[in-house]
Order: sequence, then C-alpha cells, then structure tokens
Amino acid sequence: MDALSGVRPRGARGGLDQSTPEPVAEAPPQSSGAASRPPSQPWARFSAWLECVCVVTFDLELGQALELVYPTDFRLTDKEKSSICYLSFPDSHSGCLGDTQFIFRIRQSGGLRSPWYADDGHYSSKAPVSLQRDPAHYFGYVYFRQVKDSSVKRGYFQKSLVLVSRLPFVRLFQALLSLVAPEFFDKLAPCLEAVCNEIDQWPAPTPGRTLNLPVMGVVVQVRIPTRVDQPEPSSPKHCSQENLLPAPVVLASVDELDLFRCLQPVLNLVQTLWELVLLGEPLVVLAPSPAVSSEMVLALTSCLRPLKFCCDFRPYFTVHDSEFKEFTTRTQAPPNVVLGVTNPFFIKTLQHWPHILRIGAPKMAGDLPKQVKLKKPSRLKTLDTKPGLCFPGAEPSHLHRDKVLLKRLFKGMQKQRPVDVQSALLRGHLLELTRSFIFPLEHYMASLMPLQRSITPWKTPPQIRPFRQDDFLRSLEHSGPQLTCFVKGDWLGLYRRFFRSPHFDGWYRQRHKDMAQKLEALHLEAICESNIEAWMKDKSEVEVVDLVLKLREKLVRAQAHRLPVKEETLERAQLYIQTVISSLPKDLQAVLCPP
Repeated sequence: MDALSGVRPRGARGGLDQSTPEPVAEAPPQSSGAASRPPSQPWARFSAWLECVCVVTFDLELGQALELVYPTDFRLTDKEKSSICYLSFPDSHSGCLGDTQFIFRIRQSGGLRSPWYADDGHYSSKAPVSLQRDPAHYFGYVYFRQVKDSSVKRGYFQKSLVLVSRLPFVRLFQALLSLVAPEFFDKLAPCLEAVCNEIDQWPAPTPGRTLNLPVMGVVVQVRIPTRVDQPEPSSPKHCSQENLLPAPVVLASVDELDLFRCLQPVLNLVQTLWELVLLGEPLVVLAPSPAVSSEMVLALTSCLRPLKFCCDFRPYFTVHDSEFKEFTTRTQAPPNVVLGVTNPFFIKTLQHWPHILRIGAPKMAGDLPKQVKLKKPSRLKTLDTKPGLCFPGAEPSHLHRDKVLLKRLFKGMQKQRPVDVQSALLRGHLLELTRSFIFPLEHYMASLMPLQRSITPWKTPPQIRPFRQDDFLRSLEHSGPQLTCFVKGDWLGLYRRFFRSPHFDGWYRQRHKDMAQKLEALHLEAICESNIEAWMKDKSEVEVVDLVLKLREKLVRAQAHRLPVKEETLERAQLYIQTVISSLPKDLQAVLCPP
C-alpha cells in the first residue's frame, strides 16, 4: 500500500492515482466507459486492447474494495465496481491459496454506448464472429494472490490484478497476466504504470497479421485469425519469429484454451454437453474453484465453432452478482445461460434448473452452509462426472456417442500422448460435428437467394424467400448430416429443438443480413455494368435527379457497411454520378454539388 502513496496522476495521460479504497456499494447507475474521452485521447492504442486495469484488495473495514482503476479517466458505474470487486476474489468455499487465474464476464450497466475506438469497424469486419468485441459485456481477466502474511492484521495478503476488456482474448490476456502480475505484487504501482504505457505503444489488434507485443522486456507474438481462415483441428503452426532478439513468446492462439485439459473430467459427456450448448439449454457448472469453472464454461461455449455462441454465459458467478435474483427467480423459466459457480449453495438455489454439471471433488456435508441439504430433489437432473459413469437415462441426448473417439482419447491418455495432440483430436471431432449440423442449413438457406439473372439495374432487387422449417426438414432425407457424418442418431429431432434456440435465431439473422448485403452489392454491380447514358435519353430531370440520390445512397451504404463490392465497382459508381450530374442544367448541378 505504501508504495502507492507517492504516485500522482500524470496529467493528460491519466496516470495512477492512489486514493482511499472504494467500498463495494450499490447505487443508481451513472454513465460509464470512455465516452468522455476526446477522439485524440492519448490512450487510444491501450484502449484498442483493454478498457482499464483494476486492482482489488481486501480491506478489513470495507471488505473487497477497488484500490485503483487505470487509466484514471475511465469511469465505471457503481454497479460495475461492485461486480468487479466481488468477482475478483474466489468465494470462501474455493480455498484458493497462492496464485490463481480465472475469468469473469459482467453486464455493462448505464446503457449501451456505440464503439468509440476508431478502427472498430475494420476489426469487426475482418475478425471471426467468436472474436468480436462484446458491446454489452466486459470480460475480467483475474490474477489473484492469497498468501500468509504476518504483517497484515487478517494474516493473509489478498489482492487481485484485473484486466477489463471487451475482447475475448483469453489466452493472450492470461499470458500477459502471468508476466505482469508477479512483478506487480512485488513493485506495485510503478510496475503497473510502466506496463500500461507499453501497451499504449502496441499496434492495433489486426486480424490476419502477426503482431509483436513488447511487455516487460519480453515480446509476445500472436496472430489474430480472420473470418475467412479455415478452422484447423490440428495443432496451430507457430508464427514467424522474424529474427527477434530476445526470442519472442509465441502464442499458438489468441483465444483458444487447452480443450482436452478443460474437458478431460467430462469426456464421457462431451457429446451430450455439445447438444445442450447447441440447443441453448440452461446449464450450471459447479466446480471446486473459479479457475476450473471459468475454463469449463469457456471450453463449452467454444465447442460450437464456427457457429457463433449466441446465449449469455458467466464463467464465474457468485451470490453477490447483480444478476443473481434475475438468474435464480422461480417465477419464470431459467434463462439461456451457461453459469459457472463454486458455492454449493447453488445446488439448492438452482435446483429448478434442468441441467447441473458437477466437476471436481464434491463438498462434504460438514463443509456446506446449514441451509443446503444434499438430498437431491427428484426433478434435479445432475450430470454426474465420476470416471466411467454413463449418462443418466433422462438426459435428452439425440445423437449416439462416438465410441471410436473416446477410445482414441483414452488410449492417448494411457500412452501419455501430448496434450496438444489430444486437444486437436477433440477439437477436430467437435468441429466436424458442428459443420455436419450446419451444412444442410447453409445449403437450404443458399437456395432461398434470388438468382443473379433476376437482378436488373433499374428495378428493385427481388426479396430473399422465407425460411420454411417444414421444407427444410423434408430436404434432410436427401441432404441431411446422417448421410456423411460419423455420428448417428435423431438428427431430425435435434433440428426441431434447434429451431427454438437462440442459436438458430442468431445464425438466421446473420445469414439473412449477409445475403441481403450480397443482394445490394449485386444490384449496385448491375447498375454499374449497364449503359447509363442510354437509360437517360428518355428520362425527365426528376427521374435523373432521383437516380443521383439513389446512387449516392447506395455508395454510402456500400462503404459504411463494407458490402462485398469490388473497388472498381465503387469507382465506376462515383464516375456514373458525376456523368449524370454533368448532364443536368447548371442550377441543378449547383444544388447537387454545392461549392
């Protein structure tokens, strides 16, 4: 604490400010975020990666308290501060000693704000759907230290360093914390300030480029994938080291966790869990620690790639969370959330949820709060994960387990096969499963697109035909996944339930949007390939002016929405506008092209 006392704000750069720790408190929300920063604010590069860095400590009088937020001009609402404070410490049931890393995710309060980072449009148009910035939530990447310390009244040193970001770069930010946090706990504020200044010199996160990110004398090298990259089930290749000295720390992925290590306790359940996640079923993960719960939740939500996970998920959730009442109410059906918890109290509180996955050593009755009874209600479906135990018969599994995959994985464990190879096998299986499920939907959706020859330059383009579920289900007999996929089962029943899930709604909206933009692009191309001078011969001035206005609108939309239009088409459209305007009388030209 004393190391922070002499540090003051650094003027325009918003340096570290040591003040009295802020207590966890509930108050009406105020505006949060970086909306008050001018476009040329000095933390632009830092803000491309992180929203802020927080330090949470334990105060004997206040409890968990926010010691500092950096940069100091970043504003969090009281509700966000409260959530960050509570979620940055493991609860008392976890018993985490030493150093622990985990992740949480909180809902942004104080209203949605439009992206202020200048290159956000470029990033969002290139990055995969799974790596998009989250406009409504913050990720908290936590490095928590709890060690015995006789100099502290409570007998323990307890502090968390938290990186707050909208980017789901789990692997990168965990690696960054591993480098920074141990040094920070020794040197405190000066170290953190130096690191934040280094991050403020990083290049912007650019999909498709290998980025060298210097921090604390080390260069972290990583490549952010693009949305046109093909997902690879095999082990990722290392990036080029470009003769850097010292040799960089090369991350094989910016976001992917070690899937086999995360899912190893539930290998027998992987396919059922894939179905539950695909269908957006409410699912509670009860784990012995925040590290295990957060990794399990993130691993499950990644199982659907390349399909976007469209439900809510909370890698680590506590009874103090601001959404606790919303998620535990019995007055309505459980929400479509994957919830990671460590407190056995949730066995009682969430017994009305349809699926609870328990991993790790169960708590003994003496360890539980008095209000929690271990007698399992008959309506509670628990996926018990003891090794070798089969699925409960009541579980709504539509597909048969792939026993060949399980044999390969268990054999690999016996032969001590490298973990990255095991992860590649498992990821490849889930990738093939998801692709087999999605391909018939993509094929049917493509058939709803109007033919290109029906798009003419001087007529409104035809509409995309509606998605008819019965027609799609009939098409499965000749083009369904059962013809090519290695997994057998009730695919028809799985699709019927999928239609009621948030993932179908999310997939359909995105595909319909992509097709509508493609239609716009084809229509603009058809206009630019036509003989515009021949069209103008018998047209009135009103019709010609209307053409100018519509062409301009199309041009603006094509550029603003990054439609799939060639650059030469945009140039030709601009040339057509100039040609049309030059054919009009001078007074109209002055109106359409004011000086």
